[in-house]
Amino acid sequence: MSYRLIIERQAEKEASKIPPHLRDGIDRAILSLAQEPRRHGCRKLTDKEGYRIRVGDYRILYSIDDKANIVVVYRIITLASK
Repeated sequence: MSYRLIIERQAEKEASKIPPHLRDGIDRAILSLAQEPRRHGCRKLTDKEGYRIRVGDYRILYSIDDKANIVVVYRIITLASK
């Protein structure tokens, strides 16, 4: 089952600041969420609703709506910015 991806404006802004040679891996990880949103290595967030996956020094934060088959990427943060 395929999910529709929505990338919020905040995540787009954060992604635009990532160097291009690192951005490819992040883009691939985000696209893979459409096929398997709860893929191996994802973690459920404890302080709010959603999940995260780690790609190098970056974390992609997203939520899943199984009824509507939608994955919403709302943040892309570096581990240093936590």
